[in-house]
Amino acid sequence: MGLARPRIEPIPESEWNDEIREILPRAPGAGPVPNIFATVARHPKLLKRWLVFGGHVLGKSTLPAREREILILRTGWLCHCEYEWGQHVIIGRKVGLSDDEIRRITQGPSAPGWDPFDATLLTAADELRAQAMIGDATWSALAARYSTMQLLDLVFTVGQYTLVSMALNTLGVQLDAGVEGFPR
Repeated sequence: MGLARPRIEPIPESEWNDEIREILPRAPGAGPVPNIFATVARHPKLLKRWLVFGGHVLGKSTLPAREREILILRTGWLCHCEYEWGQHVIIGRKVGLSDDEIRRITQGPSAPGWDPFDATLLTAADELRAQAMIGDATWSALAARYSTMQLLDLVFTVGQYTLVSMALNTLGVQLDAGVEGFPR
């Protein structure tokens, strides 16, 4: 589905200037910088500001990690973003999603086997993608369990990963070595 080649090449570490080195410090032996960061590093000021917001959504959100990853994976799937999907399959497994659950995310909220709240999360992602709004019934189900901060984090998580998916798809960011894409 994606582009076979990047429209904007990731900047190699050998070409990093001091500003990029400050934003993307490298630990010895840490391996290559993911293509998403090396691509956005072509615009260091954007990268610096985006990392703050992305860092909140991924690492400081009030959502339970497993539930956050259900939302992110569904958003990546709906946006046809293989890069996002592949990266978050890895993260999803680390936070407790099974391979069966990851497969079912591709089928959506009506797939057999979801507990009601997981299906509600998938429905929320679907509604945000289709109508740019969560419907009343879904909102009520979410609000019965989530705090106001969690509701905000949910909307901003789907929004962040919709934006990221659009950028990755448009820029042609290629899968990182060792990361699997969509299920075949």
